[in-house]
Amino acid sequence: MSRFLSKRLNSLEPYVPGEQPHGKKYLKLNTNESPYPPSPAVLAAKNKEENLQLYPDPDAGLLSEVLAAKYKVNANQIFLGNGSDEVLAFLFQAFCDEDHEICYPDLTYGFYSVFAALFGLKRNEIPLKADFTIDLGDYAFCGKNVLIANPNAPTGLSLKREEIEQILKTNAEHLVIIDEAYIDFGGESSVSLLERYDNLIVVQTFSKSRSLAGARLGYAIASKEIIADLKKLKFSFNPYNINSLSMKAGTAAVLDEEYYCMCCEELIQTREKTKRALRELKFTVTNSDTNFLFAKPDGIKGEEYYLALKRHGILVRHFNTERIRDYVRISIGTPLQMDFFLEETKKILKGSKKMQEVIQK
Repeated sequence: MSRFLSKRLNSLEPYVPGEQPHGKKYLKLNTNESPYPPSPAVLAAKNKEENLQLYPDPDAGLLSEVLAAKYKVNANQIFLGNGSDEVLAFLFQAFCDEDHEICYPDLTYGFYSVFAALFGLKRNEIPLKADFTIDLGDYAFCGKNVLIANPNAPTGLSLKREEIEQILKTNAEHLVIIDEAYIDFGGESSVSLLERYDNLIVVQTFSKSRSLAGARLGYAIASKEIIADLKKLKFSFNPYNINSLSMKAGTAAVLDEEYYCMCCEELIQTREKTKRALRELKFTVTNSDTNFLFAKPDGIKGEEYYLALKRHGILVRHFNTERIRDYVRISIGTPLQMDFFLEETKKILKGSKKMQEVIQK
């Protein structure tokens, strides 16, 4: 830390991304990326961009139009960002302050608390229930803006659309932000509620189901008034936040729905097969609606299992947080990758059992 850093940032604890391997080759099941490449149409579209000497369209007009057509809204209800993380950052800046607090679950996407700290907001973290589900009563008439990842990360659990509607109805004077980064792998999107609730903002991303984590594309869907607020902020900060290559790739991805539906279906089947296999190994596994599994091994601590997998050439995500310390989050790969993961897991559990027997003797 230099002596020039603003004092307000001295205690800021930044978000810690999942490990990015350097050197040794790992099976990477730790950052919820898609195991499948972008569609051929996306790669072809990206390669056709010839005007990189020019600034990109600050309104991302064509991409906004194809997204609007997909969700049956107007193009002025779409806001594009450099990944959904940037979209969320704009939402925190635009709509949250000391008079407009924001609340969210205590076990959820780690960036929410980082944004709250970065923008000088009070951290209103509402504990999940013992089974990691949300108590709707905690959010009814809460008097704050509400932010919920649905499905949630890292638990993988989701709320039904009617449950989201209850939160909207009881917080009519406050914003309800639904982060749907994983919605294409299960759960029910809240987009259809936009026509009835002007306090709803739905955030989605191209990073997961559309295999474009490296392109950095995310978006919000909301009323035209809310989108105008976000654009006012964006044009005061960085009007060219989406590059031309990403716009081309994103547009092609939205139009190639068939390819991505096929990839999602394949991943869901692999997830369910892996979940059953882990439960047969006596793991505790939540009913995930995402492209990952949240699992607790039997007879071995979460950190020990995570480190053992790493020695076996597999990266998963471990969170050193009190309530979930014995869990790991496992991104779903291809069927062959998950078969390898399961075989290595069996070896680790067998070795751990033998060690326990030696200790007991």
